Amino acid sequence: MGKAIDPDWAAQEASDFAQSRANRIARNAVTATNVMQAARDTSAMRTYHDTYGISVPKTAEITNQRQSGRCWMFSAMNVARHATMKYLDVDTFEFSQAYGMFYDKLEKANAMLERIIATRDLPFDSREVCYILDDGMSDGGYWPFAMNLIKKYGLVPKDAMPETACSKSSSEMDAQLERLLHRDAGILRKAAADGVDEDLLHAQKDEMLDEVYRVLAICLGEPPQHFDLEVKVGPACQAEESKISEVAPTPKDLGAKGEDEDKAAKPVRILRDFGLTPLEFAAHYVPFDPDDYVNLVSMPGDTRPYGHVYHLTLTDSVIDGTPIRLLNVAPEVLDQAAIASLKAGIPVSMSCDVMQNFPRHIEDFKYVLSLDGVDMDGLFDVDFDMDRTSMLDMRETSLTHAMTFQGVELNEDGTPKAWRIENSWGKEQGKDGYLIASAGWFHLYGGEVIVKREFVDDETLKMWDELPAEDVTPWSGLAAGFAKKRL
Repeated sequence: MGKAIDPDWAAQEASDFAQSRANRIARNAVTATNVMQAARDTSAMRTYHDTYGISVPKTAEITNQRQSGRCWMFSAMNVARHATMKYLDVDTFEFSQAYGMFYDKLEKANAMLERIIATRDLPFDSREVCYILDDGMSDGGYWPFAMNLIKKYGLVPKDAMPETACSKSSSEMDAQLERLLHRDAGILRKAAADGVDEDLLHAQKDEMLDEVYRVLAICLGEPPQHFDLEVKVGPACQAEESKISEVAPTPKDLGAKGEDEDKAAKPVRILRDFGLTPLEFAAHYVPFDPDDYVNLVSMPGDTRPYGHVYHLTLTDSVIDGTPIRLLNVAPEVLDQAAIASLKAGIPVSMSCDVMQNFPRHIEDFKYVLSLDGVDMDGLFDVDFDMDRTSMLDMRETSLTHAMTFQGVELNEDGTPKAWRIENSWGKEQGKDGYLIASAGWFHLYGGEVIVKREFVDDETLKMWDELPAEDVTPWSGLAAGFAKKRL
C-alpha cells in the first residue's frame, strides 16, 4: 500500500493557502460564479470576430438534437441537406432525425445481439462482452453509421416523421431498450451454453427484434413507408416541371409594385410529389453520394502513426454495411481538405472534444472556443498544459461531439485562423447556434473532418484507397480519441 496523506500536512496546506491574496481572490470568484465564468479572459475573447473570408453562401436554420446523443446524425444530415437545398432552391430544409434514429436503434440492436452470438464462448465478464453490453444501444455514432442508414433506408423530410418526446430526450427510451437487449443477451448466452446451435440462436435473435421494433414504434412512431412531398421551391429548382405548380393568383396578376418589382412579381411555386418511398426521395431529391467521402482523423502518438487506416472492432452498427475507416494524418491535412471544401461552398462534418475550454454557460462570449479565452492556469496557479499526444494517451481528450464547418478565416499564408461551426443545440446556444473555434483550439481538441474525395490531396487519397484497414479494439491505446460522438 502506498503512503497515506498526513493530516498535519493537510493542515499546513490550509494555512499556506489562506495566506495568499491570489488564492483568496480566486476562491471568492469561483465559489460565487463557478470555474468557467471566473477563468474567462474577456480581453482575449473579444478579439474573436464572427467574420469569415470563406463561408458557405446558404446555410439553413439551426437544428436541435435536444437531450439526445445524435450529434453525429445531425452533422451528417446538415451536410447532406445542403445538396437538397441547392437542388430545390430553398433557403432551409431539414431531414427527419427521428426516422434516422428509429433505424439506427433497430440496426444497433441487431448488431449487438449478433455480437453476443459471436462471443457466446467468451466469459460474460470478458472485456469484449462487457463492451458489447455497455455500449450496444447508446445514442452515439460515427459518420458511416449515418451513411449506411441513408443507403439502406433513405431519408424523409422532418414533417414526414417529426420529433417525439423520446427522440428529444432519449434516456427513458434507451433505458428500456438496454433492459430488453440485456435480457435477450442473457437468453442467447444461456441457450448457447445449453448446446443450442448457431442457426437456432439466429432464429431466436430474429424473434427478439420483433419486440425491439415494437418498443421503437411506441416511442418514436412508425416510420413512413410512403409519404407526400409538398414544399415551396425557388425558380432554380431542378425537379421535374410537371410536379411544380404556381400558387394563384400570382403577384403579377395582382399588379405587384415596389422598389424590387422583379422580386415582387415572382410567383410562389410548390413542388408536389405523392407516394414517395424514403429511398425514392433520397434518390430524386438528395443529390448526395454517401460513398464519395473520406474520413480523416489526426491522432498523433507512437502507437498511432500517421499514414495508417484504422477500423474499430465491435463498433459498426449496420451488419454488412460500410465499416468504419479512419485515415490518420497530420492536422494540416485536415485543415487544407476542409478549406478546399468550404471554398467550393460545401459544408464539412467535423468532430472535436467540444467541452474543452468551452465557456458554454457564461453570459458573454459563450461561443468562443480558443486556447487563450479561458485562463485556468492563472485562476488556479497550476500548469494544466498537456500536448495532444499525452492527452490521448492519458484519456484526457476524445472526439465527443460532431458539428459542421460552415466557414473559415485564413491567415495571409493560407492557413486557418478561425472556423465557423454550425452546432445542433438550437438557436439559443452559442451565437445564434454557431461557435467560433480558433485554429489552435481545433488542432489541440479537434481531430476529424469528413470531406468529398475531390477535396483531398492525391497522396492522401491514394492512402485512403489503397491501404488496408487495421483492426483496433475500442479500448486500446491505438484507438484513444476515437470515442463515439454522443453529446
